[in-house]
Amino acid sequence: MTSRPPGGTIAIAGKTVSRLGFGTMRLTGPGTWGDPDDRGTALSVLRQAVHTHGISHIDTADAYGPHTVEHLIHDALYPYPEHVLLATKVGFLRPAPGQWKPLGDPFYLRACVEASLRRLKVEQLELCYLHRIDPEVARDDQIAVMHALQDEGKVGHLGLSKVTFNDVHYVLKHGGPPVAAVQNALNCTDRDDDAVVQLCATLNIPYVAYRPLNAGALAQAHGPGKPLHWLLAQSEHIAPIPGTSRPQHLDEIVAAVQNRPD
Repeated sequence: MTSRPPGGTIAIAGKTVSRLGFGTMRLTGPGTWGDPDDRGTALSVLRQAVHTHGISHIDTADAYGPHTVEHLIHDALYPYPEHVLLATKVGFLRPAPGQWKPLGDPFYLRACVEASLRRLKVEQLELCYLHRIDPEVARDDQIAVMHALQDEGKVGHLGLSKVTFNDVHYVLKHGGPPVAAVQNALNCTDRDDDAVVQLCATLNIPYVAYRPLNAGALAQAHGPGKPLHWLLAQSEHIAPIPGTSRPQHLDEIVAAVQNRPD
C-alpha cells in the first residue's frame, strides 16, 4: 500500500478518506452495459485501488451495468475494510446500452435502495446519491423519500449528482436532509460549475468531481498528472474520482497524483 493516501485526505459522509477516489463506471461492457470483457481484471483493479494504492473512496451506481459494478464491488472487497467509503447512486433507468433515463418516482427510488443494499450486502448505504433529479417528478417527493430512507437507517448520508446551484440551495432551504456531497462533472476543459463549487466551499460540502480526465481525453497527450493536479489545486474540498478498467492505467493515475508538486 502507498505510504500516504493519494491526494491527501478529505472528510466525506463521516469518514476521512483519500482525496483521490476511484470511479467504477468503466468496469462494465461497452455502453456501460453488462459484464466487463475480463471479470477477473475488473476485480483485480478494485482490489488494487484499495489494497495497493490506499484509495478509500469508491464511487459506483446501480445504473452501471445496470447492477454489474455493485456485484463486482461485493465480490472484490467484501467484507469491506472499515476505512473504505462505498458511495452509490440511484435514480436512473437503463433501457439499453448507452441509454439513460432519470426516474425519480419515490417507489422506484426506494426499490433501488433496497436492491443496492442486497447487492452490496450491507445494512446501510453509507453515501447514496440521487443520481439525477427527475424533472418529471416533484423535487420535494424525490428528496422526501431519500430523507425517509435515512430516517429508517437504510441510507446514511445523502448526495446530489449533476445538480445546479439552485438545486442544492433548494434542498437545503426547504428543510431537506443535509447534503453530504455534491457530484458534478469538472475538469480543466469543463470548468463551468463555479457557482456550485463555491457554494459547496462556503457550506463545507465535499465536491466530488466526475470525468476529471474527460473519459481519458485529457490524459492522452501527457498523461493524467496535469489535469488531476489542476483539479486538486482548485480547492481542498474537491475530490476527483477518475476511473479505469486497466491496472497499469490505475498505477499511472496514482503515481501522477503522488508526484503532485506541493
